[in-house]
Amino acid sequence: MGSTKLLLRPNPLPSVIFSPPIHSLFAKPKFIAPVTLSTFSTAAISAASGNHQSSLPYGPSLFKGKTPPTLKQQQDQQENETKAFIDETHFTRIFDIAALRVPAKDCYALESRLRGHLLNWPRVRNIARVLGDEIETQFVKLLGNNNDGSHGGNEDFSGVVGDEVNSVLFREELVKSFDARGFVKFRNLARISRLRRKKRKEKKEGKEGNGRKGELYVVEVVEEERKEMSGLLGDEFRGGEKWRGSTRLLLLDEELVDKNVEEFPEAIKVLLEQDTRENTTPTLELVKCRLTLFYDYWLMNEILEALLPKGMIIPSAFETVGHIAHLNLREEHQPFKYLIAKVVLDKNKPKIQTVVNKIDAIHIDYRTMQLEVLAGNNSLVTMLVENGLRFNVDLATVYWNSKLATERQRLLSGFNFKDVVCDVFAGVGPISIPAAKIVKRVYANDLNPYAVDYLERNSVLNKLEKKIEVFNMDGRRFIDAMFASQKAHKITQVVMNLPNDATEFLDAFRGIYRDRPEDVKFTFPKTHVYGFSKARDPEFDFHERIRIALAEVAVNVEMRRVRLVAPGKWMLFASFVLPESVVFARRSPNT
Repeated sequence: MGSTKLLLRPNPLPSVIFSPPIHSLFAKPKFIAPVTLSTFSTAAISAASGNHQSSLPYGPSLFKGKTPPTLKQQQDQQENETKAFIDETHFTRIFDIAALRVPAKDCYALESRLRGHLLNWPRVRNIARVLGDEIETQFVKLLGNNNDGSHGGNEDFSGVVGDEVNSVLFREELVKSFDARGFVKFRNLARISRLRRKKRKEKKEGKEGNGRKGELYVVEVVEEERKEMSGLLGDEFRGGEKWRGSTRLLLLDEELVDKNVEEFPEAIKVLLEQDTRENTTPTLELVKCRLTLFYDYWLMNEILEALLPKGMIIPSAFETVGHIAHLNLREEHQPFKYLIAKVVLDKNKPKIQTVVNKIDAIHIDYRTMQLEVLAGNNSLVTMLVENGLRFNVDLATVYWNSKLATERQRLLSGFNFKDVVCDVFAGVGPISIPAAKIVKRVYANDLNPYAVDYLERNSVLNKLEKKIEVFNMDGRRFIDAMFASQKAHKITQVVMNLPNDATEFLDAFRGIYRDRPEDVKFTFPKTHVYGFSKARDPEFDFHERIRIALAEVAVNVEMRRVRLVAPGKWMLFASFVLPESVVFARRSPNT
């Protein structure tokens, strides 16, 4: 292994230069049209102030580092103004850092030894390759290593002395080429006979280049001393340098970049002194490096924090439905909605392919939402997987809420194989289809014909169509039809998952057994109802509405809060067994 000189520079390394905040240019938006980064000029960015050093935490930030000397200029002015365009080069940051150049074989041991004094930035490895010093293993034997006194010939046979071969050592080496059964190890033949494995996706790691798509960062050694022949033979010429073997860079703490070697931590100084003492030619070298972070390195929140005006809430949370990201932007986000959607799409590919925003309240009859496509393709038809089951949905015509997956699983945990479930507001089947895997029979109903169509598709998709019977009618009419039929005595569970209006349908249960003899034993179904409440005491308010709808005071209700859907607005779950006085009651004339 070749060795390198120990470079101890008395002068400090260059310090990190801070760049201006991007959001300073957005401080006072004067228009509502979509804002694009293509309106920025390089001069405007470099001219803004950058006095954020005292408030910035340790680690990488878009408000730190240097911007590249040559940023992209103004993009094509014919860019569609209704869509966002982000010039990714504006998010490139360059940091000057110190590094230890060490032999490749020792890098992991030294990394463990200096763990607390390394860079330790997220998504940046503390060990970086040195571009240009890698060499194939088969050529290392030809180059040899004169530092340890070995010859530069074939090192596989230690018994080779000049042209003479020791027969005993040759035989021992030859034995290694046979396996335990005496067959020659044909390594290449074995590779051909095996099935081709799928190539693993390359990790997003810095490589030599100019920031191509998918690269997170690049680490480069800053060459201060240029060779005399480099001007004649080109900048790529590296002649005259003694090959030192494969090396790696240990990226040091960012706080060490502007310090002298005497100010380094004791662990690093002891390591350098030990290397100087043990090796005639030191193998460790302190070098200056340039770390370039590209657009793909920064997280979604970091990009949005730089784009949006200072003090604005970062819309970092969104609901995922298959390949669709569902945003619920505030009024203050509307001027920047296309930029926000573009960042969400870029930072969540390939899982997210479409970004939408809700622009209107949920339609009362069919529970559909008015959605606006902000980025990606315009298709709102997607497939998602929940609890091992597949669902096809079209957000333009049906309703789906992924946030209730845990709540649905909690409800299903109370069912058993003897139950017969009646789902009054089934939708596309988020409760009916998984329930069909547990219970004996499911009767699913929904008023929305599009939801009924997808419910039938999803039941076939999950091979549960034989256990689900689908209906398309109003909820009150469905309750009357089910309990007036011969199926009534079999129903043990009733689910009413329509939080906005479910309590208004409870009066349909009054007198469902009024035409049946009271002396016959019936199993009264257990009813599960969801609802919203904005009252100060939401449980009392929801319980009171249930009692009013059933016209019964003595109703034993089990209740819990599901989630807070808006400030001061709770979604609640109530479960109760229909009282005998309700199911045998005589209906009033107005019902």
